[in-house]
Amino acid sequence: MIRTDRIPDGSLLKDDLRAMRILITGSNGLLGQKLVDALRDDPLVDLLATSRGGDRSPDPLGSRYAPMDITDQAEVADVFDAFKPDVVVHTAAMTNVDACELDPTACHLQNVVATDHLVRAAERWDSHFIHLSTDFIFDGHAGPYSEEDAPAPLSIYGHSKLEAERIVTDSCLSRWAIARTIIVYGVAPGLSRSNVVLWAKGALEKGQPIKVVDDQWRMPTLAEDLASGCIRIAERGATGIYHLCGPDGMSILELVQRVGAFFHLDTSVVSPVKSDTLGQPAKRPPRTGFIIDKARKDLGFAPRGFEQGLEVLRAQLPGSRM
Repeated sequence: MIRTDRIPDGSLLKDDLRAMRILITGSNGLLGQKLVDALRDDPLVDLLATSRGGDRSPDPLGSRYAPMDITDQAEVADVFDAFKPDVVVHTAAMTNVDACELDPTACHLQNVVATDHLVRAAERWDSHFIHLSTDFIFDGHAGPYSEEDAPAPLSIYGHSKLEAERIVTDSCLSRWAIARTIIVYGVAPGLSRSNVVLWAKGALEKGQPIKVVDDQWRMPTLAEDLASGCIRIAERGATGIYHLCGPDGMSILELVQRVGAFFHLDTSVVSPVKSDTLGQPAKRPPRTGFIIDKARKDLGFAPRGFEQGLEVLRAQLPGSRM
């Protein structure tokens, strides 16, 4: 349940029931769809979902959806001025790490310039701006990381997300939060990109040999848990940086093996390899992970373990009887 007025410490007053106007960018993406699912039926939320192109929700949002190209400053201003959001949850981004490395101009436009457009529009309406960021702002030599650790990105993608963070922190916004996350996985219809868990399941089901890196360590995040963390930031009027990820750390190799074990798939087809043998354009941080104590304490963030997350995912797969 979301309420709008805040007492001086930023928390929400319990007796105000005016609907909070929440604008979501990237609503056609995995996280965006989970946020829409969680908020669309809340009587205390006035929701506006936005993304490039048409609404891809299985249950169309109608007037609660607006197409918005976040790289078009005038279009962003028009949408904001019509809706006057109390909260903005900015999930849209160019997240393909290698594509960013190969096309830094597009990466800068979508991750940096677009964020600046959104922040300037949010400043005009005194919106609480919640910006999604990534573990790739770190170099991966000292993970897991706390919110106070110094960033040192290795890739153009990581640099773009850090630059976007600095646009937020250096802005005139009276209320902002940065929610950093790691390897988001889950099921949603019509996604333009898969995620590592669905890729692993699909690859193992084919039974063909696959190579998986054993020198990258992460803490994968169920999309529903990340959505819950973002909503908790909005509910509490929380500000500052929060690390939101799953509680379990593992190598990418172990992740694939655990997916195989969960779905009873043969993992003997998996061969471990080192990252530098793959010839990927962008460098990856070897070991990230987050310390999530702050989010647990301030937000009541309680992410599910990896196998619990896989249970949620399995129940949502097409044809599931669960």
